[in-house]
Parts: sequence; C-alpha cells; structure tokens
Amino acid sequence: MIVVMAKVSVIPEKKQELLELAKPVIETTRKEEGCVSYVLLDNPYDPGGCMFVEEWTDLASLQKHAAAPHIAEWRKQSRELLSGKNVLTIYQGEEVKL
Repeated sequence: MIVVMAKVSVIPEKKQELLELAKPVIETTRKEEGCVSYVLLDNPYDPGGCMFVEEWTDLASLQKHAAAPHIAEWRKQSRELLSGKNVLTIYQGEEVKL
C-alpha cells in the first residue's frame, strides 16, 4: 500500500476556486486502477492550506496516475491559483490487523 500526503499552498482568495477545480480531477482519479482512496482536505486553520490524501495499491498505480492526462491538465489549470510549491510525502506500508 502506498499513502500520499500532498500539501498544497493556495492563494487564500483562490482557495474556493481550487476546491471546485479539483472536483472532476478527484472523480476521475477515484476511477483509476489501483486507487483505494483520494480526497482533498481543506485546512480550516490555514487560509492557504489544503492537502490531498491518497491511498494506492502499489507504486506502479501511483506512477501511472502521476502521468495521466487529467493530472497534467490539473497542474496546468491550478498553477495560477497556487502560492508556493506543493510538498509531497509518500509512505509505503502494509495493512495489519491489531
């Protein structure tokens, strides 16, 4: 299992626009092979903060997602709404029962 946490820094006045722009990207991504979950969280304590939290079955699925046309389009369309660089953290783990 691969877990991705991608912090997104958005221009505070553009946050709602970014959240709306992300809806079709999220819908399309959730249909991708290997996608277990894919959400965009709004940070209510940071006017310019959002985070994608993703779970993938394997690294190959994540790599295919990163190269998908809808992700390239998302990067292009969201560029003007961002205030800084995204910070991407990827974890590899395994499901366990406690």
